[in-house]
Amino acid sequence: MSFIIATFYHFVELSNYYDMKDEIKAACDDVELKGTILLAEEGVNATISGKRNAINKIFDFLRSDYRLKDLMWKESAAEYQPFSKMKVRLKKEIVNLGVSNLDISLRGKYVDPEHWDDFISQPNVLVIDTRNEYEVKLGKFKNAINPNTQCFRDFSQWAGSFSESKDLKVAMYCTGGVRCEKSTAYMKSLGFNDVYHLKGGILSYLEKTHNKNSNWQGECFVFDDRIAVNNSLAPSDKIKCIFCSNQVSTNELKSVSRGQVVCSSCKLQCYSYNE
Repeated sequence: MSFIIATFYHFVELSNYYDMKDEIKAACDDVELKGTILLAEEGVNATISGKRNAINKIFDFLRSDYRLKDLMWKESAAEYQPFSKMKVRLKKEIVNLGVSNLDISLRGKYVDPEHWDDFISQPNVLVIDTRNEYEVKLGKFKNAINPNTQCFRDFSQWAGSFSESKDLKVAMYCTGGVRCEKSTAYMKSLGFNDVYHLKGGILSYLEKTHNKNSNWQGECFVFDDRIAVNNSLAPSDKIKCIFCSNQVSTNELKSVSRGQVVCSSCKLQCYSYNE
């Protein structure tokens, strides 16, 4: 495995995030990293990929900023570079829930990956997947509630209409943890008191537990050209077309829009039909 893929986020006030863009982009380019880094006043959210030495250097650089000194990341690997370029983008939010004046400090309590299986097996715990519909189609935890959202902004509307008792325990999860930081805070702002989330997300769960109890079913969608990873965090070779259920290769998926898991045959049929 020659490329390290590092995923990270950190909620912290970055009042000068506009000024940080060019400096971070230059530091990434200097060590030939590729990927996407999102900067906002509320913090940073990113997935980047490169050689081991380059990954080490960029985190040394980022953590030299006292506001990011506690920055942590999750790693996986691939034999190919899963990004085509390096992008550093300025955003209003590092993950777009679209709820103004949300206090992130309200976030739910963390559940460590090693304790997640036992926690969600309790009879009074509702497990909620905070990811989008196309991600859930590839894989999810057993018995998890799917809000059927097309984007994260849809989650607040779904949560507002969620009719379950606010006295129940709510356990939420996402890919790397950043969406749960916001969604658990939002659930608590709605009056749910006993709210928890999987620390580090699905990626940390698979890294720490290797899915030994088979509570995770399927593959984990990721936002790069790997499309999905398996229980070992290696690029999946079991991705199936959402139309015909035939296996789809990584090369086929590189030519379609993010989230559209479609084989080349069905893709041609769709284009022919639309024409």
